Amino acid sequence: MDPIRRLGRPALRRPRALVAWEGWNDASDAASGAAAYLLGQFELEPFVTLEPEEFYDFQVHRPTVKIEDGGTRHLTWPTTRFYAVELPEQDRDLVVVTGDEPNLRWKTYTRLVARVLAETDVETVITLGAFIGQVAHTVPVPLLGVATDPALVSEHELTASGYEGPTGIVGVFLEACREVGVPALSLWAAVPHYLAANPNPQAMLALLRKASAILEIPLDTAELAQVAGEFKERVDAAMAENEAFQVYVRRLEADAQPQVRPTLDPRGGDRLISEIEDFLKGRGA
Repeated sequence: MDPIRRLGRPALRRPRALVAWEGWNDASDAASGAAAYLLGQFELEPFVTLEPEEFYDFQVHRPTVKIEDGGTRHLTWPTTRFYAVELPEQDRDLVVVTGDEPNLRWKTYTRLVARVLAETDVETVITLGAFIGQVAHTVPVPLLGVATDPALVSEHELTASGYEGPTGIVGVFLEACREVGVPALSLWAAVPHYLAANPNPQAMLALLRKASAILEIPLDTAELAQVAGEFKERVDAAMAENEAFQVYVRRLEADAQPQVRPTLDPRGGDRLISEIEDFLKGRGA
């Protein structure tokens, strides 16, 4: 059975794509949160989904049950969804792809995603990701880039990632895009490790703004910017009440480097980090 389930065939104009997976590539829900915020501005149904049977271990990604009006029980399965965002006031349209990072058959899965995008005539793909870094919340969110063509990274004034090691679905997907000839760039945000337990709207905002510039598609981020500002205010309030927190953040600011590596090295700050996370949870940050 073909895992590609086609629910419609939108006629899109010179579309570009934005892709975000939940899971290993999604520290502080920054990537999936950015995509969810964008999709929340439209009333959309997916035009393609991928059947999950071949790609997910349902003991890891269990389906969820909801009770709808009238008592009907409805199952929601982990899957990948493709949305067509028609932008008549812009020069091009947008395809947004969201889903859970699969457990199985990554090469087959990513080739299917790339195939759908190629068949939809997508010209360029941007993937969103986020990692836990030793960075401060008080400085602009560091953004790194990885691309099928390294020239794309420098063209869009991104820091090239020097990371080597285990990769997630994004890394495999870039290879699939290269195979079908669709240019792809992976955009990564570094999120503060002492806030890793919290969704981070600052990182979501930074990802969306940069993706908007790269895709040449204006995106409305006003509401997200307000949420990000309120988030920073709550963290600043926590910092003001904890002198050790202030000292630690100031040290991160002083140690900031032009090129951020995706590593976590609290250097003995584990206890402080735990205290900060507990404090922020109590404040609803």
